[in-house]
Amino acid sequence: MISGIFGILVAMLVVPATAGAAPSTPSGGASAAGWAASHDGKQPYAGVAVTWDVPIRMSDGTVLRANVYRPANGAGRATTKRNPVIVNMTPYTKLITAVGAAVTQHPVLEPLLRQLVTAVNQVATPIRDFADISQLTNTLRDGGAKTFMVDLDLVRSGYTQVVVDVRGTGFSQGKWDVFQSREQADTTEVIDWAARQRWSNGKVGMSGVSYSAINQIQAANKNPKALKAIFPVEPGGDLIRDIVAPGGALGAGFLPLWLTLVNTTKMVPNVASMLNGTFDWKWLADRISDPLTFYPQLLAALVTPDIKSVPPQLDELLTDNSEPRKAWQDKAERITTPTLIYGGWFDLFTNSEVRMYNKIPLPPGQKQLIMGDGYHLTIGGGQQGRRGTPPRLDVLQKAWFDKWLKGIDNQVDSYGPVNLKQVGDQWISAQQFPRAGMSRQRLYLGDRRSGTAPYAVRDGSLTTGTPATRGRMTVSPGLLTLCSRDSAQQTAGALALFPFCAEDARIPERSALTFTTAPMRTTRSVSGYTNLHLNTVMDATDGYWTATLNDVAPDGTSKVISSGQVMASLRGYDRSRSQFAPNGDVIDPFYNLTLASRQPVTPGAPVGVDIGLLPTEALIKPGHRLRVDVFAMNVPRGLPLRPLLNESQLKPQHIQLDPQRPSFVNLPLSTPLP
Repeated sequence: MISGIFGILVAMLVVPATAGAAPSTPSGGASAAGWAASHDGKQPYAGVAVTWDVPIRMSDGTVLRANVYRPANGAGRATTKRNPVIVNMTPYTKLITAVGAAVTQHPVLEPLLRQLVTAVNQVATPIRDFADISQLTNTLRDGGAKTFMVDLDLVRSGYTQVVVDVRGTGFSQGKWDVFQSREQADTTEVIDWAARQRWSNGKVGMSGVSYSAINQIQAANKNPKALKAIFPVEPGGDLIRDIVAPGGALGAGFLPLWLTLVNTTKMVPNVASMLNGTFDWKWLADRISDPLTFYPQLLAALVTPDIKSVPPQLDELLTDNSEPRKAWQDKAERITTPTLIYGGWFDLFTNSEVRMYNKIPLPPGQKQLIMGDGYHLTIGGGQQGRRGTPPRLDVLQKAWFDKWLKGIDNQVDSYGPVNLKQVGDQWISAQQFPRAGMSRQRLYLGDRRSGTAPYAVRDGSLTTGTPATRGRMTVSPGLLTLCSRDSAQQTAGALALFPFCAEDARIPERSALTFTTAPMRTTRSVSGYTNLHLNTVMDATDGYWTATLNDVAPDGTSKVISSGQVMASLRGYDRSRSQFAPNGDVIDPFYNLTLASRQPVTPGAPVGVDIGLLPTEALIKPGHRLRVDVFAMNVPRGLPLRPLLNESQLKPQHIQLDPQRPSFVNLPLSTPLP
């Protein structure tokens, strides 16, 4: 351990962030042109040889199945040369990976597919205000899809790629362990296996999106000797706070569909083995014994009537230091493997992506962060590979592996180290996130009408001074958030097809309290974490508070740039893991989210609630305004766990206006408001 820390300190001194001819823009400059040429140009190998369903036996006897893609000549004969290996661990069955790669990268089909995508986008332009199909199709153009599947150009350039069905999914034996300790052990054992094969030179990298990005982080925090680089696209680092129970409310828009997807695809049998007489009966027995992984916990969260009736399988998710709670922590502070994290301001895992980057104890360059403003399914989102934008993801991935697995001095370690898409504006490069130079400022919530949201439940104001008025502003639970950016975010981008929901909050604001500033006289940036402190009163022992930070254009369009939520009884946070402003305000509360730490509300009594909003990077232009929306419900982003929903009784909730106990938002601004 001491020697590892010493090595990191030496690296920070010897390999500064400006090593080489540093690309100075998000596009990467001349260096990035070389990365694109290296990926898209003629490769050393003409073909790819695939070995299907290779068995890999784990230490407990369970057999995982892998497809191995190796560089080959034009006749399909695999090279005898030892090459670096890229490992991808997937729960979505490697069959999907294989079919997707074959279709999207076929020498004839790929150009046709690109033409089809372009044609669809052009045809859809007239209806883009109603249905923006490009949200999904652009991920093919930006290379994001190749990071999910197998990049055959990467293989032809001299890499072997190993795609493995994780335990209990695809064609692998066992019970699906959902990121827990046995599955994590499998990943490190697969890395060791890959390093020892006759076609491997002993150097291993990892790639993949979402689930296949999370297990990269989990592997890297154990620092296996053979693992030399990871390229996690949209990784999570704290599954309870990211998607299971953000703010203490069930992630109802994502979890049921996701669990159904994996539990369904894991039942698809290996048809080829059935035809040739090699069918794996152990596989079938394992599936029969555990057909609906995690459904008991999901159903318990939806139907358990009260706290005392919470069953053990749900209780362990709401107990600190339980097996899943410990396993689902990223432990990024232990990572010494070069890591490039790609995420997004409206990804499912925004909560963790920036946090993990900042925790990794590596110098800039050896760790890098790219944050777009797309959604989980819109990888790249039409924002890359063009002038002023980062290179395509498949290009960046190859450059990253070339540097750390092949030792090619391509200056990718001088890229960034942080590239950020400002919400609604352009890409910028920075040395850190939050960016340096931000000032923390309180803006106070008041009941003076701004005149900008007459349709809201109440149209209030945001001011730099504490309002002198006293009174109460009331909001009731509603369902208009079904059409919102939070809804689009929680459904992984599916609802982003409808810009009138995802790009404009005026529909859900009809069930919200709104608080809006005067117009900006000069351009300002928002960079970092925002916290909303409310002086609340509730009519029940619990309530659900959600909030958004919005950029309001002169034409009235209200675009959400960040959001957050918390159950009132779970408002307690760990001070040692939270962040605070210089004046003592909490700006990034790390909620405990345990039954043991619950603080039921006394009906009718004022109680302070802090709502931590997700980190963001946004540009607020002259004439635009900042707005805070406050809701008492946020379906489908969050649905209160049934016991807490019952305690809330869905009663109205109140913000108590009191100059002695003001409600305010603490913002990171490039220039404070006058």
